[in-house]
Amino acid sequence: MSEVQEKDNFWLYIVIAVVLAAGAVLMVKNAEHDKYATAAKNIAEDSANSAYRNDVLHSGGAKR
Repeated sequence: MSEVQEKDNFWLYIVIAVVLAAGAVLMVKNAEHDKYATAAKNIAEDSANSAYRNDVLHSGGAKR
């Protein structure tokens, strides 16, 4: 009798999993980038719109 040995696809499954995970990360990253585009544009126009103003942090703790 001759036994036919099936090909092991372990590395193929690993490569497919890595490609799918990387694709998911890139899709989420691109979606999150667009979410903050409007806020970044508004802060660029007027830095007083930012919640992270440097005047409180660097003026010895004095608030406006």
